Amino acid sequence: MPSRMMPLVTLAAMVASCSQGEPANVPGDAGDSSAFSQIPEDAVIRFTGTEPFWGGRIENGTLTYSTPENIDGVVVPVTRFAGRGGLSFSGEMNGRALDLAITPAQCSDGMSDRTYPFAATLQIGQERREGCAWREGVDSEAPSAQ
Repeated sequence: MPSRMMPLVTLAAMVASCSQGEPANVPGDAGDSSAFSQIPEDAVIRFTGTEPFWGGRIENGTLTYSTPENIDGVVVPVTRFAGRGGLSFSGEMNGRALDLAITPAQCSDGMSDRTYPFAATLQIGQERREGCAWREGVDSEAPSAQ
């Protein structure tokens, strides 16, 4: 996959427009330039969204994107980028750019009483979806299976 500057730009745009809830412990002030470290590289990240229903997981450099019509999902190799306020994962799915931003926020799926520690913003081509994310096996308030 060719090198792209898109993850940084996409992450900044997605983080700026995230409406999933109040930010939770985003790194410091404007002078803080450290990369986001709340999710280690070896963590399995799960994500889900509604209207339409979608979800998946990120593990070992791949993102699996699933829908009710494709439960097994589509596996996409992704590149991870740790920015100041979150992570982004970038790849290509079915000829379209795919970018997923994970940012700290108290996130609700809108369908249950569950809250999640991260917001997920997915961009596939020109289509944008918002949802929630959690670290598998770490975040107890999130479901164990999706």
